[in-house]
Amino acid sequence: MQDMLEIAEKINKEGGQLYLVGGAVRDKILNKQITDEDYCVTGITAEKFIQLFPQAKVQGKSFPVFILNNKEIALARKETKIGKGHKQFQFNISSNISIQEDLARRDLTINSIAQNVLTKEIIDPFNGIKDIKNKILRRTTQAFLEDPLRVYRTARFAATLEFTVEEQTLKAMEKLKPELNTLSKERIFIELKKALASNKPSIFFEVLKQANVLDIHFKEIYNLIGKIQPKKYHPEGDSYNHTMIVVDKSAKLTNNLAIRYSCLVHDLGKGITPKEILPHHYGHDEKGVKIVEEFSNKIGVPNSWKKCGKTAAKWHMKAGIFEQMTPAKKIELIENLANSMLGLEGMKIVVACDKDRKDSIITFDTIGKQCLTQINGEFINKKYPNIKGEEFGKKLHQERINWIKKNN
Repeated sequence: MQDMLEIAEKINKEGGQLYLVGGAVRDKILNKQITDEDYCVTGITAEKFIQLFPQAKVQGKSFPVFILNNKEIALARKETKIGKGHKQFQFNISSNISIQEDLARRDLTINSIAQNVLTKEIIDPFNGIKDIKNKILRRTTQAFLEDPLRVYRTARFAATLEFTVEEQTLKAMEKLKPELNTLSKERIFIELKKALASNKPSIFFEVLKQANVLDIHFKEIYNLIGKIQPKKYHPEGDSYNHTMIVVDKSAKLTNNLAIRYSCLVHDLGKGITPKEILPHHYGHDEKGVKIVEEFSNKIGVPNSWKKCGKTAAKWHMKAGIFEQMTPAKKIELIENLANSMLGLEGMKIVVACDKDRKDSIITFDTIGKQCLTQINGEFINKKYPNIKGEEFGKKLHQERINWIKKNN
């Protein structure tokens, strides 16, 4: 297997140049671990590249991308938008296209930097390094307006890098609003997933809010804006602010994205609270279950995330007042959570983030585990050897209530 220097030298002998481009260069400058390397070739044709590297695999319908050394290598290209949406482009991959022209079509200045593989020279025609140092996201050129996916990519980069989006780029994002509905839910989910994996997921939604585009694919979250809450319990403000705080807290407590998603959607039922009953949100937990399901289907989250989110919406209020509940209600909660995909531990994180309570004063998971471990099928078989079926389940449930009465 040839290394990238050998590949670059071979290309150079034919009058071409090989550049490391995009995220890999950005991450080098940020001193981050590089997980993905993309390369760009100038000065040679696709036919010449195949002649030089017959072992390369070719991918892509619109323009060729070569897989060599398990790295993606594309020819420098220009793009012309020929229709609405993320995929309606005509590509020009002429050998005369310069690296500067190729970089000009990229989304943000921080991603529009290249490094010559042979000479190590940095090509930075749009001052991306300066923007990296200043932690600013800025559109590279007017070409930004040709791809609606860049709206969500920008918001995601803001979250993962914790950068600020400059004003003209926010305006450009808003101009793309009419085209956002052309995006597939799969692409939206990819950006959401990356944002939720960041240390501060709220930035993703805040940037979309600043750009006035939050209401397109995240209408259920947008609906939380202005839904005031009782100040005694929520001094942080409306339901939107509360949700942003909760999802950021979840990022500190767990790497499990399904649980982080559950924290994001736990209060979606508040978005439909009538104005006349505000600041109260009676029944928002039960109402939220359907909203979480519809929202999850719309943005294409995995079924496991959807199930966890629905459980969080339905049970977070009761879990938050576990200590005040009757033994029967406590067992109802414990059994439902234990049988759910979110589980007792997942709900413990949701409650800890929602109520701003320390783990030490959340007891339902510890008590629940003790109860379920001690009062199980084996216990019932020993105590009631002749019962089966529905009666077995009733006895199991009642014995657990008895256990709670004695131990809690």
